[in-house]
Amino acid sequence: MSTEAPVAAGASDELARPPAPPSPPRKRRRARVPLRARLRRDWPLLLMAAPAALLLLVFHYLPTLGNVVAFQDYNPYAGDGPLSAFLASEWIGFGNFNDLFSDPAFWDALWNTLTITAFQLVFFFPIPIALAILLNSVMSGKLRAFIQTIVYLPHFFSWVLVVTFFVQMLGGAGLLSQELRQAGIEPPGIMTNPDTFIVLVTAESVWKDAGWGMIVFLAALAMIDPSLYEQSAVDGAGRWRRLWHVTLPGLRPVIVLLLILRLGDALSVGFEQFLLQRDAVGRDAAEVLDTFVYYQSITTGNFGFGAAAGLFKAAVGLVLILAANKVAHMIGERGLISKQ
Repeated sequence: MSTEAPVAAGASDELARPPAPPSPPRKRRRARVPLRARLRRDWPLLLMAAPAALLLLVFHYLPTLGNVVAFQDYNPYAGDGPLSAFLASEWIGFGNFNDLFSDPAFWDALWNTLTITAFQLVFFFPIPIALAILLNSVMSGKLRAFIQTIVYLPHFFSWVLVVTFFVQMLGGAGLLSQELRQAGIEPPGIMTNPDTFIVLVTAESVWKDAGWGMIVFLAALAMIDPSLYEQSAVDGAGRWRRLWHVTLPGLRPVIVLLLILRLGDALSVGFEQFLLQRDAVGRDAAEVLDTFVYYQSITTGNFGFGAAAGLFKAAVGLVLILAANKVAHMIGERGLISKQ
């Protein structure tokens, strides 16, 4: 005869039911550090950042206030100083914008600027990525450092020196033309041909800045976990598959970020480079928005007209940045501006 007491039905159900999983620990809200304590803690960092912040304030943010002259018939000689001239100048609303948009030369300069930007996005933007990938595959550290130094050295040259170098190499009296004449071949006018000017300025930009842009992608490549390459090699992935499935996905956030920044600067393809070569190839090929503002505003004293063109450039750049950032969010990247 069993001496065990009978178990109630409810109790047996409780014994058969698996134990509930432990509730996740509640996140404790971090106590907000008072401003005075943060200043006392971070004053060395703030002191180091102060010169850069002052530089941005003086040369970037304060001049932004001058955009109001885009809505004036600004006359710098209307007063004894800039402030009195601003107060004495006549307000004309959107008159400068009407003159800007009705000027055929403005639309020609805008078309040249957008064409050069699109061409360089296709034929210049991928080159630093390719250089970084190739240089990252070099095993010797000394050889890699030597190549990197040689490639990004032209970034420190001025545009005057870069254009002079290309003239000495490809100009009518340059090295290439002399060698072709000695061989009985008439040299092409590379530096004076408006039809190939877009290729010329892209080649100059590649020679000058591709090595400098390569540094950013080399830093991004250094952040990729080497074990991913080892695991993919164990799985049988060759060099091209590792490049496609490991390297490029690791570079994608940086590529998207730099592409957004480049699109925001789409209407600023350069000033000195085109100003130096404008007379050689003609205004129709070399006139961009920056040189258009210089010749139509700075040299003529029509500062309100130039401010309107600059404000238009800034508005278009802002729209392009926001649109590109939205597309980056749609493809799963953080982009430049993130809500998180």
